[in-house]
Amino acid sequence: MVLVLTILLNLTFGAIEFGYYFFVKNTMDGAAREGVRASIVAGAADSNVNTAADNVLTAAGLTIGQYTITISPDLSTSPTAGTNMTVTITANWGTVGSGFRPLAIISANKTITTAAVMRKEG
Repeated sequence: MVLVLTILLNLTFGAIEFGYYFFVKNTMDGAAREGVRASIVAGAADSNVNTAADNVLTAAGLTIGQYTITISPDLSTSPTAGTNMTVTITANWGTVGSGFRPLAIISANKTITTAAVMRKEG
């Protein structure tokens, strides 16, 4: 029983850790997509993009400061219609996954990066 229970608990805790990792990764994908959607409309500002991405991430339980949002090209340069807008979100697994690392299978130094690209509207 000890042998089987040890294996079963390791599989369970490993599934929890990897499940939460993929939840965070998928949430960051959605936040990048929402951020880039906010950046492609005419008159968009960096604050619109940050707010759209922050809303998705905070709804999932992440806090501002655990991740960084990068917008390219910068909206202050007034990119023209047809320009590819990119929103990249980066986080450190040791920061965002600190509460769900029962076995610490995924390194705390792992960087989670996701990006979304859309063309700027007219």
